[in-house]
Amino acid sequence: MDKLVAQKLRVQPGLLQNAKDNLNRWIQQQQPEVPRILIEWQEILENWPLEKVLGLLTSFDEEARRLRQSSPFCGILSQEERLAIFKEYEALL
Repeated sequence: MDKLVAQKLRVQPGLLQNAKDNLNRWIQQQQPEVPRILIEWQEILENWPLEKVLGLLTSFDEEARRLRQSSPFCGILSQEERLAIFKEYEALL
């Protein structure tokens, strides 16, 4: 799913704002004890160039996988896109 999110962000970089909005909402909801992972994502989304964010979304390294477990990119993919990915995955099993 993260690869498809990266593809969509490459074509529509404005979608990055959706992730920032999600993250800001989550941080507000978690006050005053904001989980460190949300602060890490906030730093990434506010300071990294888009290409570096896209690299994070497509990387297989351990740090990238750790961060993506709390990904603020929910809502970027449509339900149809997510279902297609799930069906493709099930076909591999």
